[in-house]
Amino acid sequence: MEKGGLIGAEVDGMRVTLVDGQAHAVDSSDMAFRIATSAAVREAMRAARPQILEPVMKLEVESPQEFQGAIVSGLNQRMGLIQSSDPSTDGSGVTIVCDVPLAQMFGYSTNLRSITQGKGEFTMEYSSHQQVNREEMDKLIKEHKQEQEKKNSA
Repeated sequence: MEKGGLIGAEVDGMRVTLVDGQAHAVDSSDMAFRIATSAAVREAMRAARPQILEPVMKLEVESPQEFQGAIVSGLNQRMGLIQSSDPSTDGSGVTIVCDVPLAQMFGYSTNLRSITQGKGEFTMEYSSHQQVNREEMDKLIKEHKQEQEKKNSA
């Protein structure tokens, strides 16, 4: 479970319970039980239809009101899910709160500086892990298989 079957990442949210087992003096050994456990976990993983999870960050962006449209558009391009957009008390600024996959956040500080003329700032903190979309999951699985083939052929 340290290296899952889809992309070699650690498996999360799985519990294993041994219900029944017998030891025989002739063919039972520690290694035999390990092999049986490994096979049972692999079979259970295939039947469970595992998903790939990614970290999702809670993002708060503060900027002057005039840049709100550009910021929201940029966050939508990064697969952000807007939670709220609140104007400041004097109406000159806006605070946008959204959830964005961490993988989409690389380079955001430069992008935000560009679209707000250096007047926007953001804070980011971990929110949760969520399932990646099907297209991204297929891409990650394909890349992992290619890496495994390279290792095996070397």
